[in-house]
Amino acid sequence: MFPVERRRSPRSRRAGARSAAAGGAALLLAATAGCGTLPSGTDAELSDEINLMSTMLQEGEALPDLYTCDGEGVSPSLQWSGLPGGDVTQSLALVVDAPEDAVVFWVLYGLDPQSAELRQNTVPQPGEQGLNSEGEPAYDPPCFSEDGASEIRFTLYALNSEVDLPNDAPLDESLDAIADRAVARGSLTVTNE
Repeated sequence: MFPVERRRSPRSRRAGARSAAAGGAALLLAATAGCGTLPSGTDAELSDEINLMSTMLQEGEALPDLYTCDGEGVSPSLQWSGLPGGDVTQSLALVVDAPEDAVVFWVLYGLDPQSAELRQNTVPQPGEQGLNSEGEPAYDPPCFSEDGASEIRFTLYALNSEVDLPNDAPLDESLDAIADRAVARGSLTVTNE
């Protein structure tokens, strides 16, 4: 694992980057949030069997300032259990987004399915970061007042194969690759209040 560089977003959202990212983000987020049908046309149902939790975050509670642009802006630690067994889970991916705004704060893929946690402010090895809505391969700490988001969702996906993309992959490509391979998910949603 290596630490994630602390970064304060300039918060001058680039309209072009945001609108280009919104299409791919909306596809994955809409397809995997509600009905659970994969966008690949397979009509396979996406299982919600993964239990995603954190010692620092509580479902439905406020995201601590430490993980926002008002604090240190570091990524939180996450733990999980309940991955599909056997040879089903070949890789893991994490997407952090504001579901109502189709803004993606962080995309990780290529995570080892034998791991059961993500430590605070790190990217595990193996692991790659795709571009977020700001066009950066990093955790972009939410700024609730500027993002307008009321909820931030952390979603871990179990994938049936590796995502064959390099670090810095475009947002739409990484989200499509995750959606095409997702077999199960688990989410933890926090708020701005």
